[in-house]
Amino acid sequence: MTAVRFDDLDVKGKRVLVREDLNVPLEGGRVTDMTRIDAAVPTLRSLSDRGAKVIVMSHLGRPEGKVVENLRLAPVAEALAQALGRPVRMAPDSIGAAVRAAIAQMSDGDVLLLENLRFHPGEEANDPAFAKSLAELGDLYVNDAFGTAHRAHASTVGITRDLPSYAGPLLTSELEILDRVLLHPERPFIAVLGGAKVSDKIGVIDRLLMICDAIVIGGGMANTLLAAQGFDVGKSLRDSDLAPAKTIVHEIEHEAAKVDVHLPSDAVVAKELSPDAETRDADIDQIAPDEMILDIGPGTAMDFRGVILEAKTVLWNGPMGVFEMDAFGAGTEAVGQAIVDSGAVCVVGGGDSAAAAHKFGFADKMTHISTGGGATLEYIEGKELPGVAALRSTAGA
Repeated sequence: MTAVRFDDLDVKGKRVLVREDLNVPLEGGRVTDMTRIDAAVPTLRSLSDRGAKVIVMSHLGRPEGKVVENLRLAPVAEALAQALGRPVRMAPDSIGAAVRAAIAQMSDGDVLLLENLRFHPGEEANDPAFAKSLAELGDLYVNDAFGTAHRAHASTVGITRDLPSYAGPLLTSELEILDRVLLHPERPFIAVLGGAKVSDKIGVIDRLLMICDAIVIGGGMANTLLAAQGFDVGKSLRDSDLAPAKTIVHEIEHEAAKVDVHLPSDAVVAKELSPDAETRDADIDQIAPDEMILDIGPGTAMDFRGVILEAKTVLWNGPMGVFEMDAFGAGTEAVGQAIVDSGAVCVVGGGDSAAAAHKFGFADKMTHISTGGGATLEYIEGKELPGVAALRSTAGA
């Protein structure tokens, strides 16, 4: 990725602007999931220990270019300080005179978190003036935010035109593990796909049909594909437009000789989505019009387990059902357990899959849990990520 490795950078006494993805869930003003913060800690600690003045940049939520009080980063600064084991000061803004004054007061090793980048419309617009205002705060730039690398924003792309720019260890490791799985997988290579929509993952499915040995599909994606095959899935979550799914079904049938695609044969269904809803197990061709599929059924879980146990490499992206509710979490838990039991190299594609891995206690047993969501999907699909391309095109890369 870079001509100069991150570990070899001379950062002592320098102002290092670090783009991290600290877009974490908050509840009551407290961080409820530390995954992305914990992932950022090694990079930030390394820079601090080496005497850099560490200036951290991130967004939080979607304030759409204006200040939103409950999207301020102060709770993130507090959680980051606890994870780092050293103070993290909070800047009053992400650009401007007050921020420059705060940076001027920093000593070597200090850590400062800038306010939410997306409070300024110039961030998402990749505005050159906003990017230049950010660049003026530092001596060099490190992009360690894989989760935002698919966005052409000022803090991921524009800033690289104004500062020597480098890839951080987290971003580099994300790309390396994904390349290992996608380009040089130990076979059999199995993909486990779930989540809400087929339309969001058409390119991903197309790519995986070309490189996988088998694919198992659950969740809303499976509902849509089953509907495209003519099954009545009742009130289940599915894409309203079945045309893309019918195309995928045709591709699956066309590729069937070399890719074994498994869809659910049974499901856990209920008439309403609630934790105490009355549920039943039903074959896929026995779903009533007023019922909805909320998890894969026990037969499907056993089928999927058998496929997964043969794997040497697994890519997991998306839950099998509404795993947040215990009544509909058995399928996702069964899939996660099968991945662990397989002993395969496993990459979890961030988002809900990562949340499920943490909920069911599998996170520390997986080879890698990506900090990306959309970035992971786009990279799997084969798209060039703007944040990565920008690093490659700069003198520092």
